[in-house]
Amino acid sequence: MKLGLGLYRHMLNDDYYAFAVQAGCTHVIVHLIDYFRQGEANPANNQPTGGKDKPWGVAGDPSQLWTAQELITLRKQVEAAGLKLEAIENLDPAHWHDVLLDGPKRALHIRNVQSIIRAMGEAGIPTLGYNFSIAGVSGRVTGPFARGGAESVGMDGPVDTPIPNGVVWNMVYDAGAPAGVLPSITHEELWRRLERFLEEVLPVAEQAGVRLAAHPDDPPMPTMRQQPRLVYQHAMYQRLIDIASSPSNMLEFCLGTLAEMTEGDLYETVERYSAQKRIAYVHFRNVHGKVPHYRETFIDDGDIDMLRILSILHRNQFDGVIIPDHTPQMTCSAPWHAGMAHTLGFMKAAIMALDRGFSPEERSREKHVSRTAL
Repeated sequence: MKLGLGLYRHMLNDDYYAFAVQAGCTHVIVHLIDYFRQGEANPANNQPTGGKDKPWGVAGDPSQLWTAQELITLRKQVEAAGLKLEAIENLDPAHWHDVLLDGPKRALHIRNVQSIIRAMGEAGIPTLGYNFSIAGVSGRVTGPFARGGAESVGMDGPVDTPIPNGVVWNMVYDAGAPAGVLPSITHEELWRRLERFLEEVLPVAEQAGVRLAAHPDDPPMPTMRQQPRLVYQHAMYQRLIDIASSPSNMLEFCLGTLAEMTEGDLYETVERYSAQKRIAYVHFRNVHGKVPHYRETFIDDGDIDMLRILSILHRNQFDGVIIPDHTPQMTCSAPWHAGMAHTLGFMKAAIMALDRGFSPEERSREKHVSRTAL
């Protein structure tokens, strides 16, 4: 396993690269979308949260795709800092909204995605994380939810407010859209759209040497804002994998989202998909509770036995990158950095222990045998 850090667009500079190296990271996963652009409800220097039913911000320029030269320059900057650029996370809604919506620009937007994938291949960036979702990440609330009153995020019930025209994936792609809301569609229609998308882009990804990594729905509700969700229970990941056996059809494995789901055993799920070699990279995050009521916690303080998760990944020879998805904000002058440093230290120590032969699973069995003998 490789320790990495996820960086938002405004963090793509030498200071944040140095922080990653100092914390023991070898890889970074970057967001090129500016989620904070003209956003009214996002905090500074933290993950985008928006409001419960308010968008994060305004999508980018629909005519400005990420170019190979831009990506090569970024990769070289990352490498100059002593890191490797493992993945780009998420596509800008401006570039592909009608793939999600099955709108009039769908053919153009498929070509956009194909162009971005080819540019990534030319730049030597191996993975593109994506989230095939109409509502995106909605419904979050913020408060002193984590240990010691640290600021964190969570969910306090379903969010059924319909999505206005001109908004998709929780971002505004057309500020001048006519009044009204998106009509609801069925789950099967959304799956049909995903299948068409994969049929058209996976061959390009294979040729470019790029893996597509699908994020589960966050929050994992059956519907959100009157729109269906794709992967809101553990077993639904298998349906996505089974669409295509392509080596480019992979998973962006978000532990926090999986733990928030109402069905399935998380440890069996990690075993299942890591054994299939379908995990591209891992979002390492802990939570307490399940949808529609949960809280994000410090890495050592939630419902997930994170050491057990790492032990399963290690046993199944997962050699990809694990990153802190996001963390509670610690009370100090640098809340984001402190929260990340706490989580990265936990992850670094756990990986070192596993590499040296420590197994939480074996220790658990030893304790069970010891109690039985008594």
